[in-house]
Amino acid sequence: MGPWNRVSVAKCQMLVTSVFVLLLGLFVASMAALTYFGAHFAVIGHASPEDTPYEAIHRWLFYTGISLAGLLTLGAVLSAIATVREAGGLMAGGFLCFALVFCVLTQMAFWRFHNPAQVEDAMLDIYDLVYEKAVKNPSGTQWQELVAIQDTFLCCGKRIPFSLLGSSEADLCLGEEATRQDCLQGIRSFLRTHGHITSTLASVGLASMVYAMLLSSFLWFAIRSGRSLDRKGTYTLSPRARGCQPQEPSFFRHFQEELALHHVSEARALHDGLGPSGCSDGPRLLQDN
Repeated sequence: MGPWNRVSVAKCQMLVTSVFVLLLGLFVASMAALTYFGAHFAVIGHASPEDTPYEAIHRWLFYTGISLAGLLTLGAVLSAIATVREAGGLMAGGFLCFALVFCVLTQMAFWRFHNPAQVEDAMLDIYDLVYEKAVKNPSGTQWQELVAIQDTFLCCGKRIPFSLLGSSEADLCLGEEATRQDCLQGIRSFLRTHGHITSTLASVGLASMVYAMLLSSFLWFAIRSGRSLDRKGTYTLSPRARGCQPQEPSFFRHFQEELALHHVSEARALHDGLGPSGCSDGPRLLQDN
């Protein structure tokens, strides 16, 4: 495969990758919005007191997700425009966006590996706090917040083995609510599902960023070296130096040279026929007096 074919294939792959990265940015933005405005996270955030670890983690995850979505969208748009217009500066900007996304995703994967249960522990701590306050004071607002949490997660109470339930705890799970799962298990199950989706998006994002950075770097070097498919078969006009006459095409230049040689040969033949005195050497005609 020649260099032109390699550049053509790389350009097609870059356009397809840009569309995929754009869709990936849309999914990341959707997950960030779901994490911040979703019913499960919103009900926990509404019940949590101020200045809790959950609030800080919740805001950090939302802002990080929105930033990643913006960088993914910007990188995809810049790389697509740079591929079509063959602009090295725009391609470098797309590469920078992809590199930033790769660094952020690597940091998030590192944080997830070393703190796998930080979000889960923060949400469970809030539920335990609301549960204890609601049981102690059933007529307070904490009871309504506890009921809202249980209705959102479709769970009921905490099942602690070898413990006696009080009257307030017994009133939580009556009728159909008694068949629901434990709220601790319900919260863990929801966060586990959400974590699997987030990990999948992060893994796909890391692989896509590596591939996009390789393509963008290759196309940047191709653009800088002048291997442009759109310039193949066309000609560029270079500025003419001052005092130089334009050159005709080779066919007309060759015709003019042959014509000039023909004139020179005729002039030499005429000069040889006249002789040194400028008169003809032929027979002289006698004139009568």
